[in-house]
Amino acid sequence: MRKRRLVAWVAAPLAVGLFASACGGGGGAEAGDGIVSVNHTEPENPLVPSNTTETGGGNVLKAMFTGLVDYDEKTTEPYNAVAESIDTTDNKVFKIKLKPGWTFHDGTPVTSNSFVKAWNYAAYGPNGQSTTSFFEHIQGYKDVNPGGEEGDGPAPTAKEMSGLKVVDDLNFEVTLDAPFATFPVMLGYTAFSPLPESFFADPKAFEEKPVGNGPFKWDSRQPNAFIKLVKYDQYAGKNKPQINGIEFRIYNELETAYQDLVSGNLDFIDQLPPSAMVGDKWKTDLQDRGESKPILSNNALQVPLYDPKYQDPKVRQALSMAIDRKQITSTVFQNSYEPATGWVVADAVPGYQAGGCGEFCEFNPEKAKQLLAETGFQGPITITSNSDGGHKEWIEAICGQFKNNLGVDCVFNPVPTFSEFLKMHKENAHNGPFRFGWLGDYPAAETFLGKVYRTGASSNYMRYDSPEFNEAMNRADQAPTEEEANKLYLEAEKILAKDMPSIPLWNQKASVGWSERLEGATVTFDRNLNFETVKLKS
Repeated sequence: MRKRRLVAWVAAPLAVGLFASACGGGGGAEAGDGIVSVNHTEPENPLVPSNTTETGGGNVLKAMFTGLVDYDEKTTEPYNAVAESIDTTDNKVFKIKLKPGWTFHDGTPVTSNSFVKAWNYAAYGPNGQSTTSFFEHIQGYKDVNPGGEEGDGPAPTAKEMSGLKVVDDLNFEVTLDAPFATFPVMLGYTAFSPLPESFFADPKAFEEKPVGNGPFKWDSRQPNAFIKLVKYDQYAGKNKPQINGIEFRIYNELETAYQDLVSGNLDFIDQLPPSAMVGDKWKTDLQDRGESKPILSNNALQVPLYDPKYQDPKVRQALSMAIDRKQITSTVFQNSYEPATGWVVADAVPGYQAGGCGEFCEFNPEKAKQLLAETGFQGPITITSNSDGGHKEWIEAICGQFKNNLGVDCVFNPVPTFSEFLKMHKENAHNGPFRFGWLGDYPAAETFLGKVYRTGASSNYMRYDSPEFNEAMNRADQAPTEEEANKLYLEAEKILAKDMPSIPLWNQKASVGWSERLEGATVTFDRNLNFETVKLKS
């Protein structure tokens, strides 16, 4: 979520990553400098909010930008940030009023135009922005982007969406194509961030040195080594940073990052490696400097529906029922993950019901073998993932279960880096199931369903195309209340169980650790250290 947000680490999304060993030049937080160092992944794209959908860039942008709303760290409920108010009487027309006094890091004011121009830029097809689908509900989206995320449709007939109207510097209106109760919840996602005029004057210069309105501003970067941000003293948000800055260190190996944490050379790690989980070793290494909490993150195996071997839903259902999720989450992950019962992390979404996958997410090797026999599927099965994120153990465990429970050969196909793995998605280069990690962009069922499984969705690497599912999502989107929407999203999720375009595996907890330097370390729903509230011990 990305929008979706594709995550690099295990069990992602909310999901494990491109972690790197060396930290060079400008890096290296030292006592007294007020800079907090965290493990990180190399961003896939230039750091532009509307063109970043993975955690490598997304985490940096979250620290640099603040949107209309933000989310409570404990409850995940949205609250107004840059917005003074977001009013609607019909869930179709929204009147948005901004708080005065917000500025960008270059000192220019944040205005209604800062949002409207940014959203129009993101939606306009020729700009090729990866978050364009987030704006599809706004009236006039199809005029500026008739090709959708695939970008292969006719030329746009307009450059701006008719549903956006600037009233004055602090007020603007948004008109949607149809009622969408979840729309205000979405507005904390970075794709909806404002942009300064300097971006539109010179996008390339902006990419070299991004300018946001958030608690931290750009300082320096060494590719594949670090990204450094420093505190923005004029930040207008409710939580003024207590630290001087952040150093995002790029690691190629999660184990290396963990050893740096244990030795005091790193301040925060957003995922403990499997070796640290065995026997709760991390509790000995870190004492009380860690925690495990549920977050908006899950993992699945997406299945390439463009491969003839996997086009029968019974094959995919059989593979799912052959996986003993409880055994893997207890042995490989030491209970730091929960077996998935559907595609939505229900416990983390207010009011949503679990169990959307039904029997097909229950371990039933006898029925799995029977189903597979009906299809004539012979194998072998190849499961692909990036090798730089700690996925080998659990994929080999699944392969072992396929061999034992289905009598089908299975092998792990490691790809060196996360970026190479993403390239395979785009090129339809998979010849078997592949790891998919998803980190919810906002606390709503829609982000786990529509942004992944709608026809043409940017994270629909399976190339799943179901008019029935699309229509079910439309009905849920247009429900008059979030409560009614959740009931309809559950109905859409049951269509996924029938078609099984991907195989839900487990929901992730944020198992994190921090150094002795930090005080008040807490983790947000998207597994980030809360940089606005953390302190350094004096």
